[in-house]
Amino acid sequence: MNYFLYIILFVLGLAVGSFINVISLRYQSGRRLLDKKVIDGRSHCPICFKTLIWYELIPIFSFFLQRGKCRSCGHKISLQYPLVEILSGLIFVLVPIKILTITQLPNYQLLIILIWLLVFVFLLLLSIIDLRHSIIPNQINLTLGILGLILLIIKSAGQWSIVNGQQSFLGHYAVIFGLRENIWINYSVAALLGMAIFGVIILLSRGKAMGLGDFKLVAALGLIFGWPDILMVIFLAFIIGALVSIVFLIRKKKKMKDAIPFGPFLAIGAALTFFFGYQVIGGYFKLFGL
Repeated sequence: MNYFLYIILFVLGLAVGSFINVISLRYQSGRRLLDKKVIDGRSHCPICFKTLIWYELIPIFSFFLQRGKCRSCGHKISLQYPLVEILSGLIFVLVPIKILTITQLPNYQLLIILIWLLVFVFLLLLSIIDLRHSIIPNQINLTLGILGLILLIIKSAGQWSIVNGQQSFLGHYAVIFGLRENIWINYSVAALLGMAIFGVIILLSRGKAMGLGDFKLVAALGLIFGWPDILMVIFLAFIIGALVSIVFLIRKKKKMKDAIPFGPFLAIGAALTFFFGYQVIGGYFKLFGL
């Protein structure tokens, strides 16, 4: 892939990020994710309701052109807009690079890249919605589960080796955790394990520590990442979640009884496992001289 293609992918990612912003900001709990009544209509300032013109809708560029403020009323534009657009742009560049360096299935590379792009786009979307509404839409979890099943079918058809850890982002370290030679059993175990862990937490906390949305999300991630990668996804999610919670408590942004959406932490754990899983577990073992 040449630099020109990377630029095209980044710009495409910016456009997708802009659409993610539209969906997440207009989403209403109880409605379908892509309800026409919600996403229809011209974009406008949420304060003065001035309809935005075309050059105020260009990803990133418009934010800086307007100096982060509405040109009509001067209300500050949320940093969510440029941040989500940049994250989406990076997803569209970095995911293909990662897949092209690890995939053993050249006949399916483009399809695998597309699926992983969709996975991270939906993870980004659900993270924003969860942060704003403390809910993970069932449609997103279902879509992620379907994407996981499609990946499974591709890997099964391509006879992707499990024994050598080729299906794992942990590389050869995955063998240490005991892999099942049957790829369907391997990924089913991952989904069931995730559900078991979160199910116990939900039962013990009576639904206060975790929600059913998190329960469904970790099941979908199990189908996407498989065993033992799902362990790292969950482990990193808990570590990052704990660190963020401590910071919030110290800065008195949250109280002990306050709930913090966990979906974004699972999304971050998934991203770190996808991009740096091998390096993370390698560093962990080296830390203990293993």
